[in-house]
Amino acid sequence: MGITNTANNSFFESVQRNFDKAAQFTRFDHGILAQIKACNSILRVKFPVKIGESIEVIEAYRVQHSHHKLPCKGGIRFSMEVDQEEVMALAALMTYKCAIVNVPFGGGKGGIKIDSRKYSDFELEKITRRYTSELCKKNFIGPGIDVPAPDYGTGAREMSWIVDTYSSLNPNNIDAQACVTGKPVSQGGVRGRTEATGLGVFFGVREACSFQEDMEKLELTTGIAGKRIIVQGLGNVGYHAAKYFQEAGAKLVGLIEYNGAIYDENGLDVDQVQAHRQATGGILNYPGAINFSDPAEGLEQPCDILIPAALESVIHKDNADRIQAKIIGEAANGPLTSEADVILNNKGILVIPDIYLNAGGVTVSYFEWLKNLSHVRYGRLEKRFEENMYNELIDIIESTTGKRVSDLERKTILRGPDEIDLVHSGLEDTMIGSYREIRDIYKNREGVEDLRTAAFICAIDKIGVAYEELGIFP
Repeated sequence: MGITNTANNSFFESVQRNFDKAAQFTRFDHGILAQIKACNSILRVKFPVKIGESIEVIEAYRVQHSHHKLPCKGGIRFSMEVDQEEVMALAALMTYKCAIVNVPFGGGKGGIKIDSRKYSDFELEKITRRYTSELCKKNFIGPGIDVPAPDYGTGAREMSWIVDTYSSLNPNNIDAQACVTGKPVSQGGVRGRTEATGLGVFFGVREACSFQEDMEKLELTTGIAGKRIIVQGLGNVGYHAAKYFQEAGAKLVGLIEYNGAIYDENGLDVDQVQAHRQATGGILNYPGAINFSDPAEGLEQPCDILIPAALESVIHKDNADRIQAKIIGEAANGPLTSEADVILNNKGILVIPDIYLNAGGVTVSYFEWLKNLSHVRYGRLEKRFEENMYNELIDIIESTTGKRVSDLERKTILRGPDEIDLVHSGLEDTMIGSYREIRDIYKNREGVEDLRTAAFICAIDKIGVAYEELGIFP
C-alpha cells in the first residue's frame, strides 16, 4: 500500500504492544486472540472529484476492525496524515473502547486524505458525498453494518451530508438516519453530543478520585474540589472538560494551546481565557498568568491532575520525568508514548487511559443510534408522567405534614427529565461502571501493574467471550 508514515506506524505498533501485554493475563486461546487483534475488513478507495476547473483524485479509507458485534462504529477524519496504518490503529482502539464501556459495536474508523482548509464548503460537500457513495457501493455504511461519526476535521455538517447521501441512495430504509451519528439535532442528532467526550473525561476522573485508598497513595484527598488542573487543548474536548472541572470546584491553574501555555497558581477562568483568545488570537498574555512560548513547558508545571486533550505523543521519554502531575487523564488518543508510560508508572503517577477516558463520544453516539432506530426523542414518553407523579407525591407530603413546599422546591422536584438530562445520566452511569470494572481488574488480577493494561484486559475478556459464544471456533 506504500505506507511510509513512521509516526502512524509507531502508533499502530503501540496499540498492538498494549494488546499483547494485556493478552497474557487472559485465558483465551491463541486463535481467538489473533482474531480479536486482526482488522477484519479494510477499504482503500481513490475517486475523482472536480475541484474548480480541474479533477483531483482523492484517497480515502474505511476500516472495520471487528465484527464480533455489528454495526461497526468509529469516526471519519479529514487530514493529510491519514493513511492505512493510522486508520487501522484507531479502528482497533474503537473496538476495545466500545467493549470497555459496554457499547455493543465493533470498532471502525475512516479517513479522507485532504487538507480541508484548502477547499471551499461546496468542494468539501462534493468530496464527502462522493466518499459516502463509495462506502455505499462497497457495503461499508448502514445502520446495521457500519456507522461513522465525526472526528478530527469533521463535524455535524459533514454528518448531515453523509446521512442525506445515504438516504437518497437507500430510499426504502426507514432507519436511514441511524447510518451515522454526530448529526445536527434537526437531522436526528441527540442533545448532549457536543460536550459528550469532555463530560465523559470529567466523570471518569471524578470516579478515579473517589477511591480513598488510591488517593492516599498519591497523597491527595478524595473528590475533585480544590484539586489543581492543567488542560492541554481548548478544542471541543479540552474546553468542556475544563469547564466541568471548574464547575465542580477544581482550580484550573494551567491551559495549553499549540502556540503557547499560561499558568496561574491562583486559578484561571476558562471562559474568560476563551474570550481573551478570541480577542487577541491566542491565550498568551492573559492578565495575571505566566506565559510559556513553548507549549511543552506547560505540561511540566505543578498540578494534581493533567489532562492532555490535544495531540498524540505529547508526553514522551524526554519529558516524562519532568511531569509533576499525580494523575494524568488521557482525553486525547495516545498522548503518552509507551516509553513515557513506563517512566510515569515507575514514578507512581496514576494514568487513566484514553481507551476508557475519552469514550464519552461513542457512548452518546450509541444513544443517538438508539434514538434513530426507535424514532422517538428521549423523554417524550415519560417526562409529563413523571412530573404528574411527583406532583401527586408533593400533595400527599403537604397534606400529611401540614407544611407547604416552597415554589422553588416544588419547581425543582417536579422537573421531569429532558433528553439532555437522560443522555448525561446515561453517560455518567457508563463512565462510573466502566471505571469500576477496570479498577477491579487492576487491583485483583495478579501481575497487572497499571490501568491501561487493565483496560485492555477488560476489553479482551468481553470480546473473547463474544467470539466464544458465536461458536465460530470449533
